[in-house]
Amino acid sequence: MAVQHVATHAEFQSLLDTTMYVVADFYADWCGPCKQIAPLYEQFAKQFAVPGYLAFAKVNVDNNRQTASQYGISAMPTFMFFKNGKQVGVNGNAMIRGADVQSLRGAVDKLGNLAKAKQAAGVKVGE
Repeated sequence: MAVQHVATHAEFQSLLDTTMYVVADFYADWCGPCKQIAPLYEQFAKQFAVPGYLAFAKVNVDNNRQTASQYGISAMPTFMFFKNGKQVGVNGNAMIRGADVQSLRGAVDKLGNLAKAKQAAGVKVGE
C-alpha cells in the first residue's frame, strides 16, 4: 500500500479514526531533507502498511496548516506516531524531527510488527 497524501484536517482525522496505527510525515515541498527521505518513506509504506492497522500519511504543512498547527509542527520533516487516534511515542521518541533514517526505520519496524500481530489476533481498531 502506498503513502496516503492527506489534503485536509478532516481527511487526517478520518485516517486516525479508521486505522489503529498511523505514521505521519509532516513535510514541505521546499524542504531538502523532506525530499531526501521521501523515497525511503514510500518504501516503508509499501513494506509495512497493513490496511486498517498501519497507514503512512504525508501532510503538507503549507497546504494543511490546521493539522500542522494542531500538532505544533515547527521543523520539517517531522514524523509523528498515532495509536487509536492519539499521539504516542515509539522507542522513546514522541516524534522524530529531521531526516533521521535510523530512528524512523526502528519506529516503523516496531509499528509494523505490532500491526501484524494485532491483525493476526483479530483485534479491531479502537480495541
